[in-house]
Amino acid sequence: MNPQICVALDYKTASEALAKVDELKDTVTWFKVGLELFTREGPELVKQIKGKGVKVFLDLKFYDIPNTVKMCSQSVADLGVDLFNVHASAGLDVLEAAKEGVQNSKNPQTQVIAVTLLTSSNGDELKRLWDCDEQNEQVVLNLANETHKAKLNGVVCSAQEAKMLRKEFGEDFLLVCPGIRPEWAVNGDQKRITTPKQAIENGANLLVIGRPITQAEDSKEVVKKILEEVLS
Repeated sequence: MNPQICVALDYKTASEALAKVDELKDTVTWFKVGLELFTREGPELVKQIKGKGVKVFLDLKFYDIPNTVKMCSQSVADLGVDLFNVHASAGLDVLEAAKEGVQNSKNPQTQVIAVTLLTSSNGDELKRLWDCDEQNEQVVLNLANETHKAKLNGVVCSAQEAKMLRKEFGEDFLLVCPGIRPEWAVNGDQKRITTPKQAIENGANLLVIGRPITQAEDSKEVVKKILEEVLS
């Protein structure tokens, strides 16, 4: 599987984000705009990034009633993003509404995926917050089943669960995996992590990597090192 890296633009300003895109656009195809950056800089930044000839994953994790999610999904698809996400735990009606919003947009080819379980979560939190005795993998599988039923393009999941999901849903189901940390990187607030090589071997399509790349002195060299690690 050809490894694809999506650089998470975890910055506070448009100028920082755009500078990083300019630095890496000849090396990396995908860039992620998350909630903090989008809240600060808005849709105009997404248009500017798209104008540089790269792909944008808009990571806003919609979670609301079906009609609101449908209209928001249409709006971000109209914006020209290549990929965005909703929360699978919002339920089947919401997932189907997101799909409908994309189909009604100017860019019906926009891909929509659903977040299963955040990579900062673990079994202790499932028990404490949801009174859930199921293991992480079963919760993720349940949520991925709802996503597949709604005919979305795939899910956001930990690469720890990617092998299970690839086996269950086949090659056409998109697996986008955050929580990717090279062996030499600091874990930060991520708990359910894997290395880039492990993620690809498990069946991940898109590796979302932020701080190990964006906080490095030489981001290009880090990307090169990650790709070498994956292909070794």
